Amino acid sequence: MGCALAYFGCEKAPGQVSTLRIATGGTTGTYYAYGLALGKIVQEQLGLPVTVVPTAASVANIALIHKGAAELAFVQNDVMTYAYSGTNLFAGAGPQKDFAAIAGLYGEACQVIAEEGITSISALKGKRVSTGENGSGTMLNAAQIFEVFGMNFADITEVNLSFGDSAQAFQDGSIDAFFCMAGTPTPAIAELAARIPLNILPIGDARTRFLISNYPYYVAQRIPAGTYQGMTDDVMTVAVRATLIASTKLSEDDVYDLTKLLFENTTNHAAHPKAAELSLRSAVSGIPIPFHKGALRYYREEGILK
Repeated sequence: MGCALAYFGCEKAPGQVSTLRIATGGTTGTYYAYGLALGKIVQEQLGLPVTVVPTAASVANIALIHKGAAELAFVQNDVMTYAYSGTNLFAGAGPQKDFAAIAGLYGEACQVIAEEGITSISALKGKRVSTGENGSGTMLNAAQIFEVFGMNFADITEVNLSFGDSAQAFQDGSIDAFFCMAGTPTPAIAELAARIPLNILPIGDARTRFLISNYPYYVAQRIPAGTYQGMTDDVMTVAVRATLIASTKLSEDDVYDLTKLLFENTTNHAAHPKAAELSLRSAVSGIPIPFHKGALRYYREEGILK
């Protein structure tokens, strides 16, 4: 594509930035690693210097787009939905309308990790359960999942821990279960499964359909048997989508060419293990906010969206 892009190419209009900034996540996480891989491809194929910015992930990334401090960002699709509508985590800030979706990249599965004797969400009643940090996206996911089981946080002994602290507390035996929203296999859960017996609790088809009908940013996801040590059966759960978003300040042509690069450049397919999950169909699934005009044009040309 060389210099075909007005924004990304060799000739910049006055006032346009000279570096594309991609907001990601912590340096040990998937967002950052995926961002490095994507940035390398953009630099090689489009000739634009890229800065990959480590961040506190979704909420922070939306703020960076809003401030004009990033052009692209990785976010969970539920968090971006809250931001776009000005609800839940963004109730105080109000609707954020200065970003749009490019593609859902891969699923971040709801993994409810429980001790060996617990086999269902309903069986968490009366148990010590970490629902994620107070006010976090994971905490909202946990509340929504409990809702479809006719439960709420009053039915458990709620503990509010980060994912890392939850895994440690589970190993120590100070909690009975915890919620984790992450791509599978999740290394920390794999390490736990290698040390101690555990169960990943299913949500089931009927409750999954109800959850998706009420919260359209969820998608159904199967965690295959063998994903973790001791896991002998598939587990049906739900996932949110790790999503690439763009500032609405990027032009339609620029984002069209970036979206085309994302899907059609063969280097991208092997850039990061999670890139193998990217497909045209999955890219538009579970995205309840508008697509950027450039991405929408590409999907229409491919017959994926009307």
